[in-house]
Amino acid sequence: MSAATVDEPRIAAWERRVDWWLTGLAVVFLVAYAWQILDPSLGPTGQVVLEALITGTWVVFGLDYLVRITLAEHRWRFVGTHLVDLVILLLPMLRPLRALRVITVISVLNRRLRDVRGRVITYVVGTVGLVGFVASLAVLDAERDAPGATITTFGDAVWWTLTTISTVGYGDLFPVTFEGRLVAASLMVAGIALLGVVTASLASWFVEHLRRSDEEMTEDLEEVSADIGRTEVQLTAVLAELRSISARLDALERDRHPS
Repeated sequence: MSAATVDEPRIAAWERRVDWWLTGLAVVFLVAYAWQILDPSLGPTGQVVLEALITGTWVVFGLDYLVRITLAEHRWRFVGTHLVDLVILLLPMLRPLRALRVITVISVLNRRLRDVRGRVITYVVGTVGLVGFVASLAVLDAERDAPGATITTFGDAVWWTLTTISTVGYGDLFPVTFEGRLVAASLMVAGIALLGVVTASLASWFVEHLRRSDEEMTEDLEEVSADIGRTEVQLTAVLAELRSISARLDALERDRHPS
C-alpha cells in the first residue's frame, strides 16, 4: 500500500474490500489475453468472446480508478500520484495502442505482490515473471502481423523480452511498429527499475539476515553469560560449603588434640 493510500483511509478501506476481486479479474484478463494471442486457430466467435471479456475487465479496472478518485479526500494529489494508472487506462482507448491494455494487469497484480514484499525471492521472481510474460504477449500482439516484423512467434517474443529486460539487447530481434516500440520503451524502463529492485531487495535481505544473525549471536552470548553467572554462583556456594566443611574439620581436629 502506497504512502498516498495510507493518507486516504476511505481508499484503503475500498482497496481492502476489492483487491482480491480485482486480482482475480486481472488473472482472468491475462488468461483471456494470452489465449487470444497464443491460439491462432481461435475462431471468430472465440475472438469476440475473449475480446468482450478483456474489454469488460479493463472497464472494471477503469471503474475502480474512478471510485478511488471519488473516495479521495485530496483528489488532485491522488491523480498526481497515480498518473501511471491513468495513462495505462487511457492509452489503450486508441486502437493502435490496444496491446497496452495488458499493461493494466501489472498495476493490479502488483498490489497483491507487494503484500509479500518481505519474501524477497517471491516478490522479485513474481514481478520479473509477470512483467516478462506481459511484455512478451504485448509485443507479439503488436508485431507479428506487421510488414518486416522480426518478432513473429511467442518464442521470439520471450527471447526479445529477456534480452531487453536484462539490458543486454543483442539487436537480433526488434519491434518495427509504433505500438511495439512503446512496449519496448516501457520494458527498458521496467528493466532498469527491476534491476534496482532486485539489487535493493537482495541488499535488504542480506542486511536483515545479518541483523537477525547479530541478534541471535547476542542472545546466545547473553545466554552463555547468564550460564557463566549461574555457574559462578554455584561455584561460590560450593567453595563456601567447602570452607565450612574445612572449618568444621579443623574444629574437630582441635577438639581431638587440644594443645
